Amino acid sequence: MSLGAYCVICCRRIGTSASRLKSRTSWRNIHSFSTADIEDHDCAVWLLLRKSREDDRAARLEAVQEMSQAHHWHDYQYRVIAQACDPRTLIGLARSKESDLRFFLPPPPLPSLKEDSSTEEELRHLLASLPQTEIDECLQYFTSLALSESSQSLAAQKGGLWCFGGNGLPYAESFGEVPSATVEMFCLEAIVKHSEIPSHCDHIEAGGGLQLLQRLYQLHKDCPKVQRNIMRIIGNMALNEHLHPAIIHSGWVSLMAEALKSFHIMEASHAARTLANLDRETVHEKYQDGVYVLHPQCRTSQPIKADVLFIHGLMGAAFKTWRQQDSERVQLENSLVDEDRYTTCWPKTWLAKDCPALRIISVEYDTSLSDWRARCPMERKSIAFRSNELLSKLRAAGVGDRPMIWISHSMGGLLVKKMLLEASKKPELSAVINNTRGVIFYSVPHHGSHLAEYSVNIRYLLFPSLEVKELSKDSPALKALQDDFVEFAKDKNFQVLNFVETQPTFIGSMIKLHIVPVESADLGIGDLIPVDVNHLNICKPKTKDAFLYQRTLQFIRETLARDLEK
Repeated sequence: MSLGAYCVICCRRIGTSASRLKSRTSWRNIHSFSTADIEDHDCAVWLLLRKSREDDRAARLEAVQEMSQAHHWHDYQYRVIAQACDPRTLIGLARSKESDLRFFLPPPPLPSLKEDSSTEEELRHLLASLPQTEIDECLQYFTSLALSESSQSLAAQKGGLWCFGGNGLPYAESFGEVPSATVEMFCLEAIVKHSEIPSHCDHIEAGGGLQLLQRLYQLHKDCPKVQRNIMRIIGNMALNEHLHPAIIHSGWVSLMAEALKSFHIMEASHAARTLANLDRETVHEKYQDGVYVLHPQCRTSQPIKADVLFIHGLMGAAFKTWRQQDSERVQLENSLVDEDRYTTCWPKTWLAKDCPALRIISVEYDTSLSDWRARCPMERKSIAFRSNELLSKLRAAGVGDRPMIWISHSMGGLLVKKMLLEASKKPELSAVINNTRGVIFYSVPHHGSHLAEYSVNIRYLLFPSLEVKELSKDSPALKALQDDFVEFAKDKNFQVLNFVETQPTFIGSMIKLHIVPVESADLGIGDLIPVDVNHLNICKPKTKDAFLYQRTLQFIRETLARDLEK
């Protein structure tokens, strides 16, 4: 139905003669229609629709903002917008914090499964149809592995170990009584990596992947890990602008708009990434897999003046590494009322509130496919490999366009040092260096770790994604990285803050280890502050008033003071 027809419906609802309205105007001449002609308040709906299609970008943004602030319309008025707005407006509403979910139509009906087929079989068929070109050795191997398994064979593996690294699936029973979910997870993990290749995204869409993934998304509402991997795939596909119409038409914007309002930080952040990649009206950056904006996740009038980047250590993650210390966990219902009491991600809640002019990004690098060492022939990735991979992703996200601070935990600090040194060698990355103001290191083993003194099995357990020799105190690569970075940081006058644990960390039930001693965490420049916590809790403040958080906040404010005042 045309927008002009909806104008008629709006006025008919409040008793205005449809014929009278038709004699006055049509959608073709609606742009010349003045407010003096409007006799009824209800017609503000279609006036906003007209405004949302103006050539002037500022007018369009203002129209979306006005729509998002409408909270007292009738149901049919929201439906008018939902059915008549263009994709640009729909995405804008999805990324507006206050938008009513009635703006979003339910996704269209999904096509029926083929006769004698199941979602598991359809997923395996989709994976099998994807090209085996442009993919690494590990993905080739795991694609083959996923396709060779079935729910029946997994069910027969009772208690069998299916662990392919730190984020792998320990047992077939991981998802309850339905082992097919494990097969689906294997397939999804492989499709995630396929979706990082633009041409493979075209094959996913052509093979009905958008609808099949939506079916899985709905079926596994009680399985967050399945849903997150599906959102990763959609977010990767959204990097390709020619696929935007297909993504929007298949109903994913409605699902992401709902997920963005979730109180679960991971769900909201995955949705925010997908919607930002779809929003070419206000977002110029592109967020590749593993790069998540924690703040702002919605459109905002708040000017963003600087970036803060969070880089976790290995076996960590973009969200869980930065949660509040668990010793005084507050019940979920209380945390929903007061995030100052408990948060599952302090950069998103505490720091965003204290420094609203920051863009806060958390990075999650690959600790899944590349860590399937037990069965995957691909070698582990070194610090040098990962630093270049992350630099490319961060630059695509606009890192370097603003002043910034890097915040890292454990091995993530070695990645930060390597990234900055690598960026200094490439003229196209000079902005990253010129805009770096400072670095915070949480228990980073600048001079190596005692972990390297333990058995190979223990080292693999703790640091599965790096060559163990890079942790050794006598590692030439580690020493060179340390010496080069200190000289470089002094030359660039980076501000530096080092925290270090003073308590040992329990590894399983048998091993108690001081992972990063004070002498290893001493970079040689900047303040070095010992804290009475273990290695895991060095980046997890107990409360918002805790010294760890307040000293971090002080460093950020002081280091970016001039930039935030502009």
